Amino acid sequence: MTIDKNILTYEEQAVFTLRSLYSQYGYERYKMSRFEEYDLYVRNKDFLVSDDVITFTDRTGRLMALKPDVTLSIIKNTTYLKGQVQKLYYDENVYRVPEGSNSFKEIMQAGLECVGDLEPKDIAEVVVLAAKSLELLSTKFVLDVSHMGLVSALLESSGLPQSAKKSALRCMTEKNAHELSALCKAEDADATKLLAVMNAVGTPEAVLPQLKGILSTEDELKAYDELSQMCDILKDTGYGESVQLDFSVCNNLKYYSGVVFKGYVDGIPTGILSGGQYDALLKKMGNPSKAIGFAIYVDMLQDMERVQANKDYLEGLIGEING
Repeated sequence: MTIDKNILTYEEQAVFTLRSLYSQYGYERYKMSRFEEYDLYVRNKDFLVSDDVITFTDRTGRLMALKPDVTLSIIKNTTYLKGQVQKLYYDENVYRVPEGSNSFKEIMQAGLECVGDLEPKDIAEVVVLAAKSLELLSTKFVLDVSHMGLVSALLESSGLPQSAKKSALRCMTEKNAHELSALCKAEDADATKLLAVMNAVGTPEAVLPQLKGILSTEDELKAYDELSQMCDILKDTGYGESVQLDFSVCNNLKYYSGVVFKGYVDGIPTGILSGGQYDALLKKMGNPSKAIGFAIYVDMLQDMERVQANKDYLEGLIGEING
């Protein structure tokens, strides 16, 4: 069957294109119910983008939730099989309160999850697919990459107590060098490496040599090797120039343990793609697997379409004036 693109919205066209990409790499479609038991979300509340969840009691007395997240549902419904990897993609509506809003919104997401006995090549493939996904949405895109294993190792070697690490992580996310320095001083910790890594932003070719000169502990160097290997693979696949290392890209240390990333496209001021490796979440849920995935906020493409329409309109006006 041939699909007439003229009858599809821009977002629908994007979803069909992404489905095709993920299928080519062996991913199978995951379809979930609109509802899950609320207990799944309340036990992993820190993992959710928004704390607010729409709940109701069904006829059996169970407290249910209108799905605020897809990843948790996928992990709940996957079974560990030694030596095997499960590759799933999805396009689903989730229901949450977006940042800066006071109202629930139905949000269209597309993405994928790779779960199982993952090898470095499996993790690299997901990051490459994140870059390919951005490229399908716009010719101008950037993928910011970080590594929570490295950030965690730096926090440990700094001497910060556990109680202060969350605040330090927030400072790194906000690139607040002054507050990070003050925090470390108050806790009698060393901020030197944390500040150096926070300020090391740029291409892998520029940043990786800087990092190698300041890292020292076994955990720091192990994370560096993983990150370096990842960057080499991205370069070999032709996406090296579209990748930027930026350690202000941080996620919850309670769940994320490896590479994390955020994607941007021209015309949208905030990140349209977010993902990372979240082995610690599976461990918390009693699953010995590893996992990595990402989500694309498809509804944001409406903004990009409007921006493009405005550009076309202005270019048309300029053409009339010049004509």
